[in-house]
Amino acid sequence: MKGLKCGGNMYVILVYDINLEDKEGHKVLRKVFKTCKKYLVHIQNSVFEGELLESQAIKLKSELDTYIRQNKDSVILFKSRSQRWLEKEFLGMIEDDKTDNFL
Repeated sequence: MKGLKCGGNMYVILVYDINLEDKEGHKVLRKVFKTCKKYLVHIQNSVFEGELLESQAIKLKSELDTYIRQNKDSVILFKSRSQRWLEKEFLGMIEDDKTDNFL
């Protein structure tokens, strides 16, 4: 996975898809979820977001790489220099905007 060429903070949206067809998939899912929760804010099922330093993004990717099964699972990181460059639009029932936790 390639990173942004800016050294400092970055805004990240992470989504994952874990294959749950076997027993191992459920273990992988728990480990991936816990790892993502250490670094980012859980906003919806398999979606996380937040601001990370480049060093944190590297650690996150490294940790996830130990759990992800290359032939069954996937993780996608969308990166931007800042959250303010990203317009969000919500559809459906939204009780609370969990993404609005940055001042």
